[in-house]
Amino acid sequence: MKSDKSTDEEAEKKAINAIIKKDIGNIALCDDMVFVSGLPKTRSGKIMRRILRAIAKGEAITQDISTLEDPSVVARIEAQCLSRK
Repeated sequence: MKSDKSTDEEAEKKAINAIIKKDIGNIALCDDMVFVSGLPKTRSGKIMRRILRAIAKGEAITQDISTLEDPSVVARIEAQCLSRK
């Protein structure tokens, strides 16, 4: 039996894809989504998209993460992505 968290995530994924399908079209539907508790942001609040891109591609992170607001968020995101594979 699925846990409540996974069923909630599945419902959210379906809702997000329904919005994408309505506003953009079938071509833009997401195959996989990962819900995380935070994003890698600089102290000024900018999201470090390069780090997210590297995690999504499964590449090693070569950028300096010591300047992030919360560097531990990178490890949590990587762990969630690895647990899904």
